[in-house]
Formats: sequence, structure tokens, C-alpha cells
Amino acid sequence: MAQKAINPEAQVRSWGFSHVFTWTDGPNSHYSPHAHAGRTTHLILKGSLKMKYPEEKDAAITELGVGARWDVDAGKVHEVWIGPEGCTYVIGE
Repeated sequence: MAQKAINPEAQVRSWGFSHVFTWTDGPNSHYSPHAHAGRTTHLILKGSLKMKYPEEKDAAITELGVGARWDVDAGKVHEVWIGPEGCTYVIGE
């Protein structure tokens, strides 16, 4: 018997996040360096993004695509560039 696919928002809730929503950014959007008060997670459903932690020594840019999970600790400064096709992801806070 095939296993039923889990709803992406339900999956993120199962990781312990109570505020969960799906968000879409347009192509080539940019989020300048910023931080959040609480821990966040991002589950990419469509498209891609590149991220880095600019305050880290030798900060590298990492590209994330469909199926990737990215967790950001509370207070961690990060910067994000959305790919040319945009990006849809579930956010957990």
C-alpha cells in the first residue's frame, strides 16, 4: 500500500512550529541582512533561494532547492536571494 503524502504545512508543524504558513517570493527578490526574534524553518516547495550568514567569518553562499529544509536560529543574521523562477516555501515560526 502506498504511503499517503504528508501536507507540507502539517509536516512543518510536526517539527514543533506553531505558526506555519506558505509564502511565495517573486523572481530575483532580495532580503538584506536581518534576524528574527525566534527560531524559523523554511521548507522549499518550488523554485530556489541562496542564503548566507554575513556575520560569519568566510561566509559562504549556499543554494537551496525543492525539498530542502533550512533552519535559522533566533537572532542569527542571514541574507537571502530568491532564484530567477521565484520561490515558494513553508515557513515555521
